[in-house]
Amino acid sequence: MKLTQLGLSLDQQLCLDNLFLILEEAKKTKNFVRVDMESSAYTQRTLDIVAAASKAGFQVGPVIQSCLRRSQKDVEDLNRLGSRVRLCKGAYKEPPGLAFDQRREVDENYDALAAALLDGGREPAFATHDDRRIAHVIHCAAERKTARGQFEFQMLYGLRRRRWRELAREGHQVRIYVPYGTHWLPYFYRRIRERKENALFVLKGMLSD
Repeated sequence: MKLTQLGLSLDQQLCLDNLFLILEEAKKTKNFVRVDMESSAYTQRTLDIVAAASKAGFQVGPVIQSCLRRSQKDVEDLNRLGSRVRLCKGAYKEPPGLAFDQRREVDENYDALAAALLDGGREPAFATHDDRRIAHVIHCAAERKTARGQFEFQMLYGLRRRRWRELAREGHQVRIYVPYGTHWLPYFYRRIRERKENALFVLKGMLSD
């Protein structure tokens, strides 16, 4: 879930109260709740709220974006907290002072953060359709003798189905994210608007299946 949907842009305490209501319900069914990351304007507040929820005993974890320069320190802090992190590249267009503006830098940071999560993280999730990033995670996990059940890959529904199945057949955990409901079109449009490269990525992914 995105915390702006729970009032983060209005009042942080209001957002925290609303999140706790959801987490209380999730706790009844022993469910884990993933808090999505939005633009850099919300990064620190999102992490503060996730930390507060974790310390209150809830099963909750954030998303970290490898495009942001601050993410190495954030991963170190989250590893110490014992938080379950989802690592992605990031879909938001950010100022160069806050984010890497070259794809190579984003990829290199993704690989470094993935290694750090395998070293000291708790059940990390690697959200990527990039074969090189996937190969790097598998290589790092093998070097560390990390069991395949201790991390997972995550992909979007409709993209690279063949790759999902290959990873699953190899014994890896794979989770598929499914946008659903009547408001899927505004969601899709927003992702394209955030970064126009996303449109090309979707088309390439569909054609490669």
